[in-house]
Amino acid sequence: MKKTLAIIRHDPWLEPYEEAITGRHNDAIKKEAELTQGNGSLVDFANAHKFFGLHKTRGGWIFREWAPNATAITLVGTFSDWQEKDEYRLKPTDNGVWEIKLPKDALKHEDLYKLIIHWNGGQGERIPAYAFRTVQDEKTYIFSAQVWQPARAYKFKVNDFKPKTDPLLIYECHIGMSQDKEAVGTYEEFRKNILPRIAKDGYNAIQIMAIQEHPYYGSFGYHVSSFFAPSSRFGTPDDLKRLIDDAHKRGIAVIMDIVHSHAVKNEVEGLGRFDGSYDLYFYGDHRREHPAWDSLCFDYGKNEVLHFLLSNCKYWLEEFRFDGFRFDGVTSMLYYNHGLGQAFSSYDDYYNGGQDTNAITYLTLANKLIHSVNPNAITIAEEMSGMPGLANKFTDGGIGFDYRMAMGIPDFWIKTIKEKKDEDWKPTAIFWELTNRRDDEKTINYAESHDQALVGDKTIIFRLIDSEMYWHMMVGDNNMTVDRGMALHKLIRLVTLATINGGYLNFMGNEFGHPEWIDFPRQDNGWSYKYARRQWSLLDRKDLKYQFLGKFDEDIIKLVGSYRNFQATQVEKLWDKDDDQVLAFKRGNLVFIFNFNPTQSFSDYGILAPEGEYTHVLDSDQKIYGGYDNISPDVKHLTVNDPLYAPHGIGWLKLYLPARTVQVLRYKK
Repeated sequence: MKKTLAIIRHDPWLEPYEEAITGRHNDAIKKEAELTQGNGSLVDFANAHKFFGLHKTRGGWIFREWAPNATAITLVGTFSDWQEKDEYRLKPTDNGVWEIKLPKDALKHEDLYKLIIHWNGGQGERIPAYAFRTVQDEKTYIFSAQVWQPARAYKFKVNDFKPKTDPLLIYECHIGMSQDKEAVGTYEEFRKNILPRIAKDGYNAIQIMAIQEHPYYGSFGYHVSSFFAPSSRFGTPDDLKRLIDDAHKRGIAVIMDIVHSHAVKNEVEGLGRFDGSYDLYFYGDHRREHPAWDSLCFDYGKNEVLHFLLSNCKYWLEEFRFDGFRFDGVTSMLYYNHGLGQAFSSYDDYYNGGQDTNAITYLTLANKLIHSVNPNAITIAEEMSGMPGLANKFTDGGIGFDYRMAMGIPDFWIKTIKEKKDEDWKPTAIFWELTNRRDDEKTINYAESHDQALVGDKTIIFRLIDSEMYWHMMVGDNNMTVDRGMALHKLIRLVTLATINGGYLNFMGNEFGHPEWIDFPRQDNGWSYKYARRQWSLLDRKDLKYQFLGKFDEDIIKLVGSYRNFQATQVEKLWDKDDDQVLAFKRGNLVFIFNFNPTQSFSDYGILAPEGEYTHVLDSDQKIYGGYDNISPDVKHLTVNDPLYAPHGIGWLKLYLPARTVQVLRYKK
């Protein structure tokens, strides 16, 4: 008798698509058996990085590359005066693999090298596909691979780290723009200057962008050229390892923003036409170029590509001890049309034949591999279509991610701020948007990420206050626009955090209302770093109001973070009244009461809540958060009996609700 997958049993609306769901599940099983030859494991299979690339052996050096279209390959570098010499010519072996063995003295630490690859009708300089370190010449801006074999390699000191995910509180960050200075920050500066701030704030994970080497700094790391090389703009591989080790000492997990959805088109630095062919790693037809991203699309149907990408996952986990990955651009991978211009308004849209089954198989195997290498690893999908099963276990019929990004939430907040008057903000709509998710999948809630901070968009605080931030952020300067912006900023962030069912994410600096946008150095701005940094000095200054937003974020993160399994507690709506713009809900013994009303404060406002005593935990109107201390923290609230509701253990909780405030109470039966 055929057994129905759990994902379908949990959601009867998926029954009409059982054949498609079971088919993709079986595709992954078949592909795994094919890759492992039925007698191995994905962990054993994903070792391409240990075979290809440059490796030091007892007898010397060995270098291998996969380039089936090549007719000749030579290793060139500082050791050969960048000339092709016979002693550095690779020899073909089997299945398009080229190899060379060199004596110990042929290469040394920090030597630069490349490949000269010849093919019928042409030749070109190439950086090895499995380069583990690349560096850019400061004068010519040309990239080269670099031998990285220090006499004393970094040794990890923390060997038993386990991420805290109850709940997962992520601080999204970019190493280069993490410093106050108008320049590129380093791994070491981040470790010394920023990690302590993150730990103090209470976040238990960092999600680092732009780790994989990319030729253009302004791409934010999303046009990757060397998939196995940590970007040298920020320091050495050992510097990155030290940063991760230090984060682990502080109890902070380190998640890598990994890009396997596409690759940079560059041919000298990247994989485009690596051996002269168009279809080595990428599609060779009309699917080769991404129509929106000016990049190349991997051919997930080729076993060699799967070997490359799966090994890439394992490499970052084992070599650098990342605790998992946020996979970028998953929607683009799932569909032949990359999800562009598609509404995804019904289940039919997920099973209409437009799905890239090869990409789905890859993502399924990647999740299985990652969790085999590290059972405590974290995987997050950046996906906007809402494909069912993305964050379900493989054994249940899912693709295997632990979490999916709740990408509709920041879109909702932007739309609300842009299009609705304050008096038209509806608590029912807010609550629905924040809690509308699949019961069998965990999500990462966020009000804004790096996407909303880029030029062409605006952060929440900048949408709310805009140019007034330049003139009225001094303590004691009472400005209505600033007061409104700060009040709503606090409400938006806490209601988004308080409704999580998995985790929460904040982008670096947004927690204290970092002004302006992110604009990386480029020709149009005179290659300026003015907006590619984080002005921590604004937060640290006691004469500015940024400190209030920073303190509020710190306290709400610590509140939720100290509540064990907060994300798993039921979200119980107690009250929502659109006319008053009041929303209240309970999680465990914490009650969150929001008054979004821009003008009306309420005295003795009644909310139906479980009978008992309620004590103050925090509220956004406290002076330490830039408020006016209109709510007394010492008052204990007892529910008022109502014969109509008493049989149900419910009474009236009477509260003072100042306009545009939130308060958190602790319930005691």
